Amino acid sequence: MSAQSEGEYAEALQNYYEAMRLEIDPYDRSYILYNIGLIHTSNGEHAKALEYYFQALERNPSLPQAFNNMAVICHYRGEQAIQQGDPEASETWFDQAAEYWKQAILLAPSNYIEAHNWLKMTGRFFNKNLK
Repeated sequence: MSAQSEGEYAEALQNYYEAMRLEIDPYDRSYILYNIGLIHTSNGEHAKALEYYFQALERNPSLPQAFNNMAVICHYRGEQAIQQGDPEASETWFDQAAEYWKQAILLAPSNYIEAHNWLKMTGRFFNKNLK
């Protein structure tokens, strides 16, 4: 984790890959995969990041920060689609972001206030489990 916090992403990735080779506990592996996703997010490798967040959630479906980060990536892609003049794609990305944020909020109701507000402002908030 030290290499990651110091911005030494290549070294951090090698450390995480080694940890994945050694770690057998699915819960612990979920956090390793999540951290690999964080590095790919920081490097702008969003497709790879999403893959690692999905893998983390397969092992630990109660990881709200993975859902949040996936939502952030989808929201970013929605913004990119707007800039590229593709409103249809942007709506698809924003809808996906909304679904991920809803999951994050269900797992951590007092977190992700900005996401909560965005869901309300965009009319994507409806979910019988959310208030």
